[in-house]
Amino acid sequence: MNIGIEIGGTKIQVVIGKADGTIEERYRFIVDRSQGAKGILLSIEQILGTLPNQPEAIGVGFGGPVNRETGLIATSHQIVGWAGFSLKNWLEENTGARVIVENDANTAALGEALCGAGKEYRHVFYITLGSGVGGGMVNEGRLFHSAFPGEAEVGHVRMNKQGDSLESVCSGWALNNTIREKLPSLPETSYLKKAIGEATSHEARYLSEALKNNDPAARDILMQYADNLAFGLSHVVHLFHPEIIILGGGVSLIGDPLLNAVRLALPAYVVSTLHPVPVIALSQLGEDVVPTGALLLTNS
Repeated sequence: MNIGIEIGGTKIQVVIGKADGTIEERYRFIVDRSQGAKGILLSIEQILGTLPNQPEAIGVGFGGPVNRETGLIATSHQIVGWAGFSLKNWLEENTGARVIVENDANTAALGEALCGAGKEYRHVFYITLGSGVGGGMVNEGRLFHSAFPGEAEVGHVRMNKQGDSLESVCSGWALNNTIREKLPSLPETSYLKKAIGEATSHEARYLSEALKNNDPAARDILMQYADNLAFGLSHVVHLFHPEIIILGGGVSLIGDPLLNAVRLALPAYVVSTLHPVPVIALSQLGEDVVPTGALLLTNS
């Protein structure tokens, strides 16, 4: 029996399954940020205490920079109490299992490459478009690793000399801000404006609905977003030249309109010798992407 754990800023998932990524049983709970890391550890400890058998190996996808060799957490940008904590040692002491700890974007990349949209490709890049922007590269079934503390940090790619990063223009929060800034100038007849109404957060959730109703403002916002994303991804193509780039995370749920817009925009930013550009695809695993990858880590 193997265990896969996803530790994020909003949710925790603990799954029981196999080293090939197969999920057999799942526990899921929402993070109480006020309880910090201690609250998350207590919840995980309680779940592990209910298991009928001791796990052989545990894989963890953690939402923040980690030292994969020592299992030491550098920090969490969302939950206090993680900095300097040895998650690997803590899990080993509580279970006696072999433990592998990875950044969650890397973990998701492994899951999507071996069990999702990338399983027919040898060179796979995965980008998660959520509250932050992260990435991971998988070559021949193995995660790309460089020197600690970071690798494939696509969210921090600079879009200009002024310091704007891909994350600052393409995260979910950035998309919310773009919509929020545009709202006052929209006519009262705008479908997007009417759909958002009095809402003051998570404006991006209304974008798909507005696109389906052919709202011009929604289309313009999407095209601007996709163009920025394509420009950021052009650096991935020039550095890694993957066969496929997979879009994951909450923003990717916009679906085909986003996919098609990025496909259309990317070639203009990539040197002609690297044409045709990589396949662009949407994540197939959805919420299972990190837990699946965490189980696959146990095979390493």
